[in-house]
Amino acid sequence: MVFDDIDKKLLEYLQNDSKQTNKELSNKLNLSVTAVYERIRKLEREGVINGYVAQINKEKIDKAFVVFCHVKLVQHAQDYVIKFENEVAGLNEVLECYHVSGDYDYLLKVIVKDMAAFREFMVKKLTSINHIGSTHSMFVINEVKHATAINF
Repeated sequence: MVFDDIDKKLLEYLQNDSKQTNKELSNKLNLSVTAVYERIRKLEREGVINGYVAQINKEKIDKAFVVFCHVKLVQHAQDYVIKFENEVAGLNEVLECYHVSGDYDYLLKVIVKDMAAFREFMVKKLTSINHIGSTHSMFVINEVKHATAINF
């Protein structure tokens, strides 16, 4: 899909505040409300916009302990990979999971209340998944940058 300057600006505005009305966006873009509506619908239909979310303050909900966890499988057999990915997808503590290159096979972003909750997650949930060979965890000391907007 080819994006013109208006599409790029529209996406920028929506990423910064998706609760803006079409009227507000039309004023910023110097377009009619209908034109803005149609552009948004097209971006949604094309799969450029996957959805809309609220960003939650982790501290306010007592889930500020963030851990990046590397996971290595014992083998790279297709059934091991599929089983691991399906089971990890069902773990609420895992916000993100990436199949990566390098010494480990997966990188998980885990969010829990504290160290005790992370230990419980590791012992009762993550390491109970079959075919995990090893894990390596890194605890976040300070979040320096957290962005969700993709720049053009």
